[in-house]
Amino acid sequence: MAEAQEIETKKFTPGQEIDIDAIGDVPIEISVVLGEAKVTVDELLKMGEGAVIELNRKVGEPVELYVNQRCVAKGEVVIVENKIGITMTEILKGDKE
Repeated sequence: MAEAQEIETKKFTPGQEIDIDAIGDVPIEISVVLGEAKVTVDELLKMGEGAVIELNRKVGEPVELYVNQRCVAKGEVVIVENKIGITMTEILKGDKE
């Protein structure tokens, strides 16, 4: 049986600076919400290929950028080499939970 390896731990206190190198390789999920729409199940089932779903946001309106399901920024949709991207225009300062 393999021996357990002891791991060094440090206690974190609020206001203490974080060593960003220690967490730099941690993966995060980024998502951007372009808009939302409400339809009934019946309406959804009647939609076919080519159907357009109207969203609740106007063209050019800021979109929200989420990191691990928490809104952290707003930005504008851009096209980068035939792909959709986002230019961040505002970083949100949220309350610390």
